[in-house]
Amino acid sequence: MVSGGGTRFDPAERIVRDPSICAGQPTLPGTRILLRVVLGYLAQGESAQTILESFPGLREAHLRACIAFAAAQAAEVLPR
Repeated sequence: MVSGGGTRFDPAERIVRDPSICAGQPTLPGTRILLRVVLGYLAQGESAQTILESFPGLREAHLRACIAFAAAQAAEVLPR
């Protein structure tokens, strides 16, 4: 669970791995939007507003979950 600005949310609730959706690649719930696509936009410097406008089904909580998921994965695989 991640806390930010007084709001607590579980990134796992905003990331889905379902074999019947995009071959089980991580997506955002209720969409076929791949986690890696959203992270790619963020890595290229796209603003949250631009991403949200490009993918009308997304909410800010989805973007926070993508970042939290990536941070958690990095914490697991990067040496300390």
